[in-house]
Amino acid sequence: MAKDRSHSSTYSGPLRRLLIGILMLFLLGLFLVWRIDSPRVERFRAQVVDNVMPSFDWAMAPVTGFINIIRDFESYQRIYQQNQELRQELQQMKAWKEAALQLEQVNARLLDLNNVQLDSRLTYITGVVIADSGSPFRQSVLINVGAKDGIVDGWAAMDGLGLVGRISGVGNNTARVILLTDTSSRIPVVIQPSGQRALLIGDNTLAPLVEFIESPDQVRPGDRIMTSGDGEVFPTDLLVGQIAEDPNGRLRARLLADYGRLEFLRVLRDFGREKIEDPGRLIAPDSLNDGDAVTPDEASAETEAEND
Repeated sequence: MAKDRSHSSTYSGPLRRLLIGILMLFLLGLFLVWRIDSPRVERFRAQVVDNVMPSFDWAMAPVTGFINIIRDFESYQRIYQQNQELRQELQQMKAWKEAALQLEQVNARLLDLNNVQLDSRLTYITGVVIADSGSPFRQSVLINVGAKDGIVDGWAAMDGLGLVGRISGVGNNTARVILLTDTSSRIPVVIQPSGQRALLIGDNTLAPLVEFIESPDQVRPGDRIMTSGDGEVFPTDLLVGQIAEDPNGRLRARLLADYGRLEFLRVLRDFGREKIEDPGRLIAPDSLNDGDAVTPDEASAETEAEND
C-alpha cells in the first residue's frame, strides 16, 4: 500500500505541473489572440463568440434572474415610497375635504339666514351658538352676543328656517336663548289659514303642544303656525312650523327650525310698538270748521242735554 501511494504521488506531481503549464499557455495564447489587431484574428474572434456565447445562455440565466430580482426589489422600494407619499397626500386631502365641507355648511347656514323674510321694520344681529344646556330638563343655548351688542331680554331668535326661541338672560358678551321646546316656553301663535289663536307650550320634546285653540275643528294637520304678536311677546308673522297630530290625537307643532344643527342665530331687534293713549277727537261734519271739532266729553254733554 505504501508503495502504491508513493508511486501515485510520483506521477501526480509532474502531471499537475504539466496541466498547469498547458493551461497557462492556453490562457496566454487566448490573451494574445484577443489583443492582436488583425482582420483574420478579428474574424476568428467573431466566430468564437458566435459559437460559444449562445451555448452559455444556461449559465447566464441565474445571473440574469438575480439581476432582475435586484431590479424588482429596487422598483418595489420606489413603489413603497410613492405609496407612503400618496397616503400622506390622501390624509391631507381628507383634511381639506372636511374643512371644505364645514365651510360649505357654514356658508349654507349664512345663506339660509339671508333668505329669511322679515318685517322691514325689524333689524337683527347674528350670533354664533357657543354652548347648549346639555340637560333634558332645560332647553337653551348660549350665543356670543350680549349687552355690548344691544341685546335685550325677550327678543326673538331665529335660524335660517323659523323661530327658535327668545332671549332670557343677557351678559356683557353672551346671551341665553330659551328654546321653544323648553317647558317654560309659552308662545301665543296664530294658525293659518283658519286664523285660530292658540298657545304653543314647550314640553322638552321637538314637537311642542298646541293648546287653547279657539275652534279646534277648523285646524288641520299641515296648517302653518305663525306668531300672533299677542301680549307683545314676539313680533307678528314669524314662521314657527306646521300643525301635526300625535298618536294620541293631540295637536303638536312640527318646528321648522333645525334644532339638531343650531350654529347661527339671528336675534331680532324689537323695540315694541308705539302705544296710543290719547283717545283723540270725534270726526266732525264737513260743515264745521277745523277749529270747531268736538271732543268726546263735549259730545257726551250735548247728548245728555238733548235727552233732558
